[in-house]
Amino acid sequence: MDEADFKTLLAPLPVSWWEADDGLGVVDSGGGAFDDDGTERRFLEALRADRGGPSGTPDAPYQVRFEGRTFHVNWPARHDGAGRDGDRGAAVEVSGRPEDNPYAAFADLTPAAAFVRDATGRYLWANHAYAHLYGTTRDAVIGRHLAEVDQPDDVTRFLALDRAVLTEGRPVRHALTYRRPDGTSGQAAGYRFPVRWGGRRCVAGIYVDVTDYTRALAQRRRAEEDLRALRDHSGLLCVRLSTDGLVGEAGTAVAELLRVRLSDLIGLPADTLLARTPERTAVHRIWHDLVGGRRRSARTSAVLVDGDSRQRRVRVHLNAVCHAAERVPSVWAVITHVGLRHEAQPALTASQVRILALLAAGHSNADIAGTLHLSRQTVDYHLSRLRDLLGAPTRPALVARAYVLGILSPQAWPPRSATAAHPLSPV
Repeated sequence: MDEADFKTLLAPLPVSWWEADDGLGVVDSGGGAFDDDGTERRFLEALRADRGGPSGTPDAPYQVRFEGRTFHVNWPARHDGAGRDGDRGAAVEVSGRPEDNPYAAFADLTPAAAFVRDATGRYLWANHAYAHLYGTTRDAVIGRHLAEVDQPDDVTRFLALDRAVLTEGRPVRHALTYRRPDGTSGQAAGYRFPVRWGGRRCVAGIYVDVTDYTRALAQRRRAEEDLRALRDHSGLLCVRLSTDGLVGEAGTAVAELLRVRLSDLIGLPADTLLARTPERTAVHRIWHDLVGGRRRSARTSAVLVDGDSRQRRVRVHLNAVCHAAERVPSVWAVITHVGLRHEAQPALTASQVRILALLAAGHSNADIAGTLHLSRQTVDYHLSRLRDLLGAPTRPALVARAYVLGILSPQAWPPRSATAAHPLSPV
């Protein structure tokens, strides 16, 4: 916290703070204890007139009365060997009653729940935030016994904690559960510590309600477990990629598909899993759109290379996972329509793919030649070349190979290229 934040924090509180030079002249001050500079100036002049306070010990905190109000003053002397003393001090307004702690004004306004109980479990003080946890007011809490506020099981636990703090004489940081007014269970985290209150040894506590936070963590943990189970045991082929293209998470099914160990797959650049085919350029283009925030999801075709240098044509669904308006922390890739695993082959030309599509639709060589404005000899040459490239001895085998290798889309009629069927189409 810087100086400006500190001053802002103290501005509404019933406190006065100041900085003094070597001659005890005030050079800066603030706080919300006084409504005008004149009253604050008179207060500081009264303190300077009696620098040591009633006790006569400048280093000890002491109480003073000023214009009908009581303040607890802490203005320690600074001795540096040159006869100078004092540079910073603070005063907190208190009621002046012995049972009041001089710093209760701070705790009363804090959003954290705070209380003070005696050794028997009776509330001596509580702030508004503490009473709010139980759906009541602080005046309804103060003076009551713990058993009148909490459930019997909680009373036993809390009194045992109080006794442990008083016995050991040191603060304890912990988390605990408590019963809310609506009957639901709440969680709180904070400190319980021994204090002197009105001359008695008591137990104080200050806690923050973390119920919503712990519930959110539990929900997130369950969601992550469900996602992990879906990813690892459903056979779903999914990969989570960072914005720089590295594999962050992957299912075991993906590792099996790529013939690599899962531990070797994590951290691998995803680009090394793509064959150098025309689809690779399309994948790069859509990737830049996703990480650049120009689109949220899309699907395209790709050719994957596994650990044995074999290839598979697949359909890839890409979805940007956005947690902020201008930030894309990761991209999920889900692989579907997995083609036949095969040796790397020369990329087919657009004319060759078109010939395969027309052949699959049942057209004769003469029909294909007329549709594509080619000679009959050129079509015969392409078909012979395709049978060699795809390892298919007959026309039906050639069509079948085109489908199992993912060259033709199994979801389109008339037949057409798998790449052309969904070219970077948004979901």
